[in-house]
Amino acid sequence: MILITTPRIEGYKIREYKDVVTGETIIGANFVKDLFAGIVGIDIDDETIGESNSMLMVATSGTAVVI
Repeated sequence: MILITTPRIEGYKIREYKDVVTGETIIGANFVKDLFAGIVGIDIDDETIGESNSMLMVATSGTAVVI
């Protein structure tokens, strides 16, 4: 699986657009130091929640394609 934040995948031709896909997770913020994004036009949102902002909520959405 290739994850990108641009509208094109360099070196590949998009053969088919599938649909918009989403995902969410809530994890302990102490376990995450950095988030790296590396799906066409992916969007990543994060927010700290809970007492003392001890949890991290991450929501993503993007376009699934066949290359």
